[in-house]
This record gives sequence, structure tokens and C-alpha cells, in this order.
Amino acid sequence: SSKEDTKNINKKINTKNINKKINTKNILFHNNLADDIFEYCVPHITLNEFVSPAERQDRIEKIIHEFNNQAKLKKHGLSNRRKFLLAGYPGTGKTMTASILASELGLPLYTIQIDRIITKFMGETGAKLRQIFTLIESKKAVYLFDEFDSIGTDRNNDNEVGEMRRVLNSFLQFLEGDQSDSIIITATNNISLLDKALFRRFDDILDYDLPNEYEIIELLKLRLQYFKINFSLDSIVKEAIGLSHADIVRACTDAIKDIVINDKKLITQKLLLQSIKNIKEYYKSIKKY
Repeated sequence: SSKEDTKNINKKINTKNINKKINTKNILFHNNLADDIFEYCVPHITLNEFVSPAERQDRIEKIIHEFNNQAKLKKHGLSNRRKFLLAGYPGTGKTMTASILASELGLPLYTIQIDRIITKFMGETGAKLRQIFTLIESKKAVYLFDEFDSIGTDRNNDNEVGEMRRVLNSFLQFLEGDQSDSIIITATNNISLLDKALFRRFDDILDYDLPNEYEIIELLKLRLQYFKINFSLDSIVKEAIGLSHADIVRACTDAIKDIVINDKKLITQKLLLQSIKNIKEYYKSIKKY
């Protein structure tokens, strides 16, 4: 019956976790560091669920392998890579990479809200940064500084105010002096805006691009694998070119919602193409403003 079909679909969504659930909770931080600066979670997503070029997959695997073999490296006076810059288009997997590293390494993920660190009071932003790095030292975890452009812009830029230059200088000093066991990740959508002095402070820089045709098909396969379709995924690729990984996942999720709500048995080509079209129309709309 249609009710049974819908029940089975819902079961698939819940048990297979189209978008892996993340257990979150609020925590308080010491030294008067406001807890709204952070988003804390314990991710449950593996590298196998990440559609990415083989070269980037290998580099992420190397990060995990080095972390798990710290003791061997230390015996030879070596240390694992811990500090990374992720750069590329929005929605292409930077935040997901941080979640995967946390999950694979069995660590919590702290996402630092850069815009909440910056204040109008001179010196206060630097003080917050100091407290953050104190936490990084005392609590082993993966720390993601998202939208790093906010403080990482070129110090030679005439438009940058003196306070922001001081904040960036403080961050560079803290980053360079960090000797913790934590993983520190910064993410930017536009690497050209960043101060070049940042680059040598990182152990590795990973670039993120929009998905190619192969990656689009792999994303579609991954997100629709538990649902019936009546078309070739190759027929969707042309329309999906130019969308990010997150956009394609969203289009698939919208199509799945439609069959759940309307008690349908399969996802049609028309339905998925309409979901993609809706996302493109959304981007056209926001460009008007």
C-alpha cells in the first residue's frame, strides 16, 4: 500500500542517514569565553561517504594515518601534520572535511565563529583568540576557523583597519606557537584575499573545486542509492554542471522529500531536474540584490 511504501522510505531515510546525523550539545567554556563563539558537535561520517578527487582523498587519508601514528613519528623526532588551510568554492566539502577528520580520528569538532570573535573594542578580539588557543592546547579536538577571510586578509591591504592587522598578527603568532595535539583547520572561499604570510604556517593547503561530471554522477549515486529511479543518471549531469556538491545533495534531498510527502514510489527524471532548476533559480534571484 502507499502508506507502507511511505513508511519504508522513511525508515530508509532514518536508518541510512541521507545526511549523517550529528549529535550536538551546548557546553560552557572557561575563562569567560562565551560559548556562542563555538559550535560543538560529534560528527559521524566516514571518508567513504565523501565524493572528492582521488588526490584529495589520498591527502586526507595521509593526515589520518599520520595522526594515528604519532608515537612512531615522535620516536624519530618527527610530528604529524596538524595545521591546514582549506580553500575553494562554498559548498564543495571544506566543512565536511573537518567533520570527516573529527569522525575518523574519534575527536569532537569545534567550529569557531569568526564573526563572533571580532568586536569593536580594541584588544578584546585578541584576548578571545588567546583563550581559544588555550582551549586548543587543553582540549584535544578538531578546530575549524570558518570564513577565515574575516581576519586573514592581506595586511598590506589599505582597506584593512589597524585592529584587524593586529588580530591577524596575533593569530599568526598563536598558530606558529601552538604545540598541542589538536587539529587546526582554517577555511576560506577566496584564497586570493589571504595574507601570503599565512601559507607557510600551515602543514598543507587543500584546494576545493566544483564537482566535475564524474563526481556529479558519484554524488547522485550516493544520495539516491536507496531509492527507485526510472532514468539514467548521465542524463542529469549536463543540468547539474556549475552546482556545488552541497547544491547537488540539496537537489536530491528535495526530490526525496517530494516522494515522501506525496506517497510516490520512485524519483523521476522530471522531479530531479525540477529540483536542480529550483536551486539555479534561487541563485539567479539573490544576484538581483
